[in-house]
Amino acid sequence: MIAMTRKEYNQCVDDFADAVYRFILKSCHNPALADDIVQDSFLVLWEHVSEIAHAKAKAFLFTTAYRKLIDTFRHEKKNADIENIRPENYYTETSCTDLNEILEEVLNKLSPIQKTVVLLRDYEDYSYREIAEITGLSETQVKVYIFRARHWMKSFIRKPELIL
Repeated sequence: MIAMTRKEYNQCVDDFADAVYRFILKSCHNPALADDIVQDSFLVLWEHVSEIAHAKAKAFLFTTAYRKLIDTFRHEKKNADIENIRPENYYTETSCTDLNEILEEVLNKLSPIQKTVVLLRDYEDYSYREIAEITGLSETQVKVYIFRARHWMKSFIRKPELIL
């Protein structure tokens, strides 16, 4: 494996920082926490720069950021299971006035793992295999979580009370 150069590392910062930040911010709705996690993720990448090829840096950053977010949630919930962490503890509801707000609202009602896989697939355009690597799930589990999340999102969005 060819180690990443300083120039390639800096290119990673330019290419991936915004995407990692968006992903984490959509998951936690806390800009300060998202900033911290992105910084920590790039620090970990820098610490392992001699071990990671430039081609694998994006997946490494998303995996690291995702794990740091999960660690933060678990720490705050005293080692609670990720499936039992409720996003409403990190996000306050507001009334929705347009489609983007409705989509944001419905994303926040998903379980954390469903939200993560949907964001990685639909917002960041990762393959099922890449999502499985990032989250530590099997490809089948990823597909099931995405299917169930999309199905639930469709049924939620079709509710007549959302029409303003």
